[in-house]
Amino acid sequence: MNKVLLEKHHGYAIVTLNRPTEMNALSRELREDFVTALAQCCADEAVRVLILTGAGRAFCAGFDLKELSESAGDASQEADNAIARAMEQFKGPIIGAINGHAITGGFEMALACDVLIGSDKARFADTHARVGILPGWGLSQRLSRLIGLSRAKEIHFTGAPVFAQQAYDWGLLNHVVSEDELLPLAISMAEDMVACVPHTLLAYKPLIDDGFSMSLAEALPWEEELAIESAQKTMAEMIAMRKDSVLAKGRSETDE
Repeated sequence: MNKVLLEKHHGYAIVTLNRPTEMNALSRELREDFVTALAQCCADEAVRVLILTGAGRAFCAGFDLKELSESAGDASQEADNAIARAMEQFKGPIIGAINGHAITGGFEMALACDVLIGSDKARFADTHARVGILPGWGLSQRLSRLIGLSRAKEIHFTGAPVFAQQAYDWGLLNHVVSEDELLPLAISMAEDMVACVPHTLLAYKPLIDDGFSMSLAEALPWEEELAIESAQKTMAEMIAMRKDSVLAKGRSETDE
């Protein structure tokens, strides 16, 4: 059985973690399959948006602790950030459709998405402090920027679960819907994104992400500069298209 399912549609792809009986825990095989699936999406220009979700009752329960224990507790696997790098390589938006438990490494995968929506069964937890390992995929940095420092510290230091409604109230989830509405909502959102001008959608993501790390005083003139460059490029393309259309019309009239 494939540990990661990849379905390509018009302009978007659905990537499903597929170890439902193990709550989609990140075994070595699943991690390898995930990196392969993301590489296929990166190589396909027709795939401009990703939906990431899980099969069964969990999104992802983090690393497969049984597998880790059988490999003499090789904690270095926790620092293996191939999944994070694979998600960074995809330049379009990633929609996280959180269908259930997103625990520790699964929480980190969720936060690597650009937009998070959840079913009413979604729940998040960070157990790094409980098992004695520090996060290495961005959890300690992204969460506080998303929901605020104090709330993030509560999640990090207690390991207590955050359920769907609380995650929505704190700004972690954009929408909470029933289980059967989750994937249709993600697909509808992906189709709206796909309807955008492709090169603009591609440029918009780093515009937001890179600007977020700047001060507002730095970010505003930087945005203005990029907007002018974008407008000039679009105008030049429109003029070139218009010239091509006129030339084509002239050749057609000459042939007649």
